[in-house]
Amino acid sequence: MHSSNSIIKFADNTTMVGLITNNDETAYREEVRALRVWCQENHLTLNFNKTNDMIVDFRKQQREHPPIHIDRTVVEKVESYKFLSVHITDKLKWSTYTDSMVKMAQQRLFNLRMLKKFGLSPKTLINFYRCTIESILMGCITAWYGNCSAHNLKALQSVVRSAQHITGGKLHALQDTYIIRCHRKAKKIIKDNNHPSHCLFTPLSSRRRGQYMCIKAGTEILKNSFYLKAIRLLNCHH
Repeated sequence: MHSSNSIIKFADNTTMVGLITNNDETAYREEVRALRVWCQENHLTLNFNKTNDMIVDFRKQQREHPPIHIDRTVVEKVESYKFLSVHITDKLKWSTYTDSMVKMAQQRLFNLRMLKKFGLSPKTLINFYRCTIESILMGCITAWYGNCSAHNLKALQSVVRSAQHITGGKLHALQDTYIIRCHRKAKKIIKDNNHPSHCLFTPLSSRRRGQYMCIKAGTEILKNSFYLKAIRLLNCHH
């Protein structure tokens, strides 16, 4: 595998990610070809109906990317892709994902109201909320929460407020959970030298032991990302 490519597998789901530099797509296309050959040699069939190609390109002057072909079949280009239940768009915006979460959570609020109507205790209602609603709202929160729009955050928090009104108990705010999980995730990445993001956390001088900086903090894409939030939390806790 070329160093600019990576393959992520989960059960029967395979995702290939390639970094294109200087408009040279050779390594990425060769990786796609190698994957197809590997599948043939191991008696596996690629499902073309579920195979998509998504390009993330923030350059001001974008160029047209020739389509990817697999066995003479053109792979469909898409603007969003659902990866392990998370909707990722080519602009790295989270409205599509948060809208789907709010819709699903609101549907389950109905079940919460019915349980209250049947006379279940507040403790049981809170447990039901945490298992069926909070688990949805908190999924992959370190990846998307920091770059959510104010409108999306308001919609998400309204679900929590509604659930809190129904259960009658104090529920965790999304912001609080986001901060806790960012700090926990950052410490795991720093301890794992093999993590793809380990190189982004650079220790400061010995006089400021235990504090870090993000080596790509100046880039616009990382402006409100998990990485900068994690750096701030690590340095504050120090």
